[in-house]
Amino acid sequence: MNGSLVYQDYIKLISSNYIVNKYLEKSQIQPSSLDLSLSEECYEIKCSFLSYNTKVRSKLKNLAIKKINLDRDFIFKKNKTYIVKLNERLNLNNNIFGHCNPKSSTGRLDIFCRTIVDYAEEYEKIPKNYKGELFLEITSRSFNVALRKGDSLNQLRLVYKNHKYLTDQQLVNLNKIEKITNLAESKIKINNGIRLSVDLSPSKLVAYVAKQNTPILKFSKTKFHKINDFWRPLKSKNKTLPIEKNNFYILKSKEKVVIPSHLAGEMVPYDTGIGDFRAHYAGFFDPGFGIKNGSYAVLEVKTNEVPFLLEDGQTIARIKYEKLNKNSNIVYGKHIKSNYQNQGLKLSKHFK
Repeated sequence: MNGSLVYQDYIKLISSNYIVNKYLEKSQIQPSSLDLSLSEECYEIKCSFLSYNTKVRSKLKNLAIKKINLDRDFIFKKNKTYIVKLNERLNLNNNIFGHCNPKSSTGRLDIFCRTIVDYAEEYEKIPKNYKGELFLEITSRSFNVALRKGDSLNQLRLVYKNHKYLTDQQLVNLNKIEKITNLAESKIKINNGIRLSVDLSPSKLVAYVAKQNTPILKFSKTKFHKINDFWRPLKSKNKTLPIEKNNFYILKSKEKVVIPSHLAGEMVPYDTGIGDFRAHYAGFFDPGFGIKNGSYAVLEVKTNEVPFLLEDGQTIARIKYEKLNKNSNIVYGKHIKSNYQNQGLKLSKHFK
């Protein structure tokens, strides 16, 4: 059936060598996506690029500053741009195409990364029936980060023939059958997806802002780093919070979200109609996210143009819901060691 592929589809694609990685671990397969992993082959590059009329390797001949071996930890310095070949290679057919996006943990660290493939005119897009290598462009913008071969910063989402997004009316009907937020029906804002508002309630911690001078963050170490070494907690003032230029903030939504097992969710990362800032880097929700009690959406907010004043309850993002080609037999949650089920205002898994 048409739509986004699910866990059992990825198992078949891997066993049939449509997705190739001799190091691939089963834990990389998610309910409706596949975690991709870094190889040892890395380059510092002069500038970002697309490779719409040639192979990525051909462009690298002129743009690489130096080659780096990721068999051991290497420090990706703030605001320097690198490109890493991924361990996975694709041999797609049968009208399968895809998209990539940063993982939640990557976005929450302000690591800006985008997938580049041969002969593609857009970042993050996997052309229909693509056959070839995958590369990941990486720019860490708040912290110096130690990365190495095997680390997973992004994920792949494959689709058979075409996307099947739910219309606003279908979302209204869905919420009547199985609630997809914790709000009363009369208070849900549905307009080109479900609209989410920012929680800046008074007298409580509402956000974290990244510190300017921090230790090196070791990406492979979970529940390891001290929050106060990297983040400054914030409270709102009169239910407002100024977002300063080039600072990176972690906030959360007022609404809890539920993604049923036959759907996936995608948060739109940049919507100039809502404000001139980015509200999310990752933004993909696997089926099962928030099931039972709902989970708040964590917002990764940054403005690169002008300072911006956020107010409590202001719309800050929206989520589109997409049909899967079938129910996933694996859903997001504790049984697959998902990190952010039933989350509140939560930093990445790297902090204790």
